[in-house]
Amino acid sequence: MYLSEIFQPDFIKVGLEAEDKDEVFEELADQFCHGAKSNARDYILNALREREAKMSTGIRQGIAIPHGKTNAVSRVCGVLGVSKKGIDYDALDGKPVYLLFMILAPELEAEKHLWVLKRLAELLDNPQFYTELLAQRDAQSAYGIIKKYEDFLTALN
Repeated sequence: MYLSEIFQPDFIKVGLEAEDKDEVFEELADQFCHGAKSNARDYILNALREREAKMSTGIRQGIAIPHGKTNAVSRVCGVLGVSKKGIDYDALDGKPVYLLFMILAPELEAEKHLWVLKRLAELLDNPQFYTELLAQRDAQSAYGIIKKYEDFLTALN
């Protein structure tokens, strides 16, 4: 499984309108439900809020990785959200976030869920990935950046 399989253009929203964490959870859940033609919105929101109650997933400067487990999805999936103005997220560093990688997994897919988090962390170790992704103006070009950097990472391993 590759990140480019999870964050396909239908699951990328450039130009998030949310101003705070709860609003962005709703916006990301709506994007997922629209892309997947799913009615799992409430389950997704519950999973995200439950995980977030433990500790903020705003983990790096400008980046949040909200994630949760719910059997409302049958495989690991997600949504990438890009905010140009920044979102008040209660991040660990107290600063707004601009890139949000929402990851959802069924209860029994813990290993794949962790693999996705690890792979994403590897990409985010490259500051150029963040900069280029943030500069994109639409879902297709954002997807192209994910694919480009993931292909490069795969070639290294």
